[in-house]
Amino acid sequence: MGPARRARNSTGDGSPGVQCSNCHLRPSCLPAGLSPEELEQVDSRLVSWRRKVARGEALFRAGDRFDTVFAVWSGFFKTVISSTQGCEQVTGFRMAGEVIGLDGIETGRHRVDAVALENSQVCVVPFSELEALEREVPSLQRQFHKIMSQRIACGYDVMFLLGSMYAEERVAAFLLELTRRLQTRGFSASRLVLRMSRVELGSFLGLTLETVSRTLTKFQANGLLVVQQKQIQIADPAGLRQLIDRAQLPGSRQQLHEAHASTGSIAPSSG
Repeated sequence: MGPARRARNSTGDGSPGVQCSNCHLRPSCLPAGLSPEELEQVDSRLVSWRRKVARGEALFRAGDRFDTVFAVWSGFFKTVISSTQGCEQVTGFRMAGEVIGLDGIETGRHRVDAVALENSQVCVVPFSELEALEREVPSLQRQFHKIMSQRIACGYDVMFLLGSMYAEERVAAFLLELTRRLQTRGFSASRLVLRMSRVELGSFLGLTLETVSRTLTKFQANGLLVVQQKQIQIADPAGLRQLIDRAQLPGSRQQLHEAHASTGSIAPSSG
């Protein structure tokens, strides 16, 4: 059932309750930085309802008509591109407080699948209403542009990660960035649960399942992590950061290549 057929500012079961002004995720979501008066406009016009998405269910599929963006209220999503041969490539992960569905703005059709990795809920934001309200509330427009800019910058970071880092550095960078995102939402800076499988993580990082598992095992052996299935404790964040910083030093590529060659460690070709 589409947004137009739902009562505005209702939950997925039709009861009232979607208010951006009262949401604990507001500082990291679309209404970040808005004044109380601007929040009143958002509350009355922007979010039409909240939709529940079960684990494994698609929020939207590639090719679906785009007319809505979604703010993740709870849960975790992966975005995936599928080839005509059925191969899947994970392109990103979205958590509570983040906007999903921006891929469809250019063509009016979604380019990726968005699949829930756990039982989730999203706030449904009709894009036409968002555009109209942005013209009246410049602060909302600036925040939306900021989100778009962050997404572009994230794409650059992923390109650098895949093109310039060894497997160990890729995993370290991913874990540190994931904990940073979680920390801004009030979660622990050192403990996390991987909502994605190791296969999905490997797909995103351009690594095989075996390489991801071997890297996590090595990090635990070196005292960088404590790994208990999907639960991970960052035991030495400075050590993980050192891996990344070392890789970015001038001339470090050749030194690392020689070190990997002599120790049999993991090189970029793994995965």
